[in-house]
Amino acid sequence: MDGPGFTASLVAGGVAGASVDLILFPLDTIKTRLQSPQGFNKAGGFRGIYAGVPSAAVASFPNAAAFFLTYEYVKYFLHTDSASYFMPVKHMLAASVGEVVACLIRVPSEVVKQRAQVSASSRTFQIFSTILCEEGIQGLYRGYKSTVLREIPFSLVQFPLWEFLKALWSWRRGHVVDSWQSAVCGAFAGGFAAAVTTPLDVAKTRIMLAKAGSSTASGNVLSALHGVWQSQGLTGLFAGVFPRMAAISLGGFIFLGAYDQTRGLLLEVGRKSP
Repeated sequence: MDGPGFTASLVAGGVAGASVDLILFPLDTIKTRLQSPQGFNKAGGFRGIYAGVPSAAVASFPNAAAFFLTYEYVKYFLHTDSASYFMPVKHMLAASVGEVVACLIRVPSEVVKQRAQVSASSRTFQIFSTILCEEGIQGLYRGYKSTVLREIPFSLVQFPLWEFLKALWSWRRGHVVDSWQSAVCGAFAGGFAAAVTTPLDVAKTRIMLAKAGSSTASGNVLSALHGVWQSQGLTGLFAGVFPRMAAISLGGFIFLGAYDQTRGLLLEVGRKSP
């Protein structure tokens, strides 16, 4: 990938990620509290819905930048003809590798954020310090496997679907889609991917919120899913599905639209620069 493309992907991804995380944070808090084992009301209800926002604010830019930089680089590395049947496979591989890299930044932030969301009386830095003292670095990465196992299926659905919808719209209209059209495609793709991966999101939340030393805290996704199924059935597995779909649909609209818009502007500036 050339210099301008490299920089554009880095900055555009960061801007898009930070925009989404901060704008839609209240919906994420509601979803986390619905999925909490203590229940929505005991986890805080509608009170303090910005609890944990410092953690998201610090990590959102580097997390999204790392994802999109990796995503674009892997697509470049696996270059295929645009008409090739391997295009969806390329997008799936690029998204999967991007998620594995981005989760190295995302998971510590997610652990701190989710614990703050269900205990709004505690400060973000206090929660961060407690995790380090009681569990060490390993505690910050609790749920890494479950997060990757959630994000990869999500990306395997979202990104190929996003690219397909953009290509279809471009073909129907006879020109490359505009940023707002890319955003609409992102909203549809994100909402659908969010719905089908909600049980994995529930498992990840339970693992991150579990007490240190408990069986759930060990990070076994199937065990966490089985526990939710036994105690709450199908309703428990899809807890928070509507705020998750709403957040990710809106997030897909803002995130992927902002990414395309910012990247396009940066590439245009790069071409005009001497």
